[in-house]
Amino acid sequence: MSDTAALISRLTREVDDFPSPGVQFKDLTPVLADPQGLVVLTDALAEAAEGADLIAGVDARGFLLGAAVALRRGTGVLAVRKGGKLPPPVHTVSYDLEYGSATLEIPADGIELAGRNVLVIDDVLATGGTLAAAAQVLEQAGARVIGAAVVLELVALNGRAAIQPLPVTSLITG
Repeated sequence: MSDTAALISRLTREVDDFPSPGVQFKDLTPVLADPQGLVVLTDALAEAAEGADLIAGVDARGFLLGAAVALRRGTGVLAVRKGGKLPPPVHTVSYDLEYGSATLEIPADGIELAGRNVLVIDDVLATGGTLAAAAQVLEQAGARVIGAAVVLELVALNGRAAIQPLPVTSLITG
């Protein structure tokens, strides 16, 4: 295990039976709150952003990660929001979750996405539905999604299959 992965793993809080019985929740809040953890995490994710001229952070922890990576790379950052949080007009994509459905949105005005190389960042890759929807709404707006980067990938849930053929960078697996 790399030093980066070891630090992230050590700082990650594990919560049993949350949000439902049998689930072990991986809380990255302590990693983000730790100065060394935040720097190491930002630097590692910034490596995945090679070639990106815009970082798209997925609601909500992706906002924090995306902003830090964009600052490190010298790019802009775009928040990919949950449905109903932005004024119209918006680009929107609805998708299914293991426990229901959800919607992601980005502004349709004020940001030129056509032809821009965008890296999507989120905290966790589980089933892949959220990252796939984020990529879809960005492509709908004309962006060229060049990949996704996450801190933690839950490999048993096979989320990469949902976002193929996009390349995915994950810092740790669980």
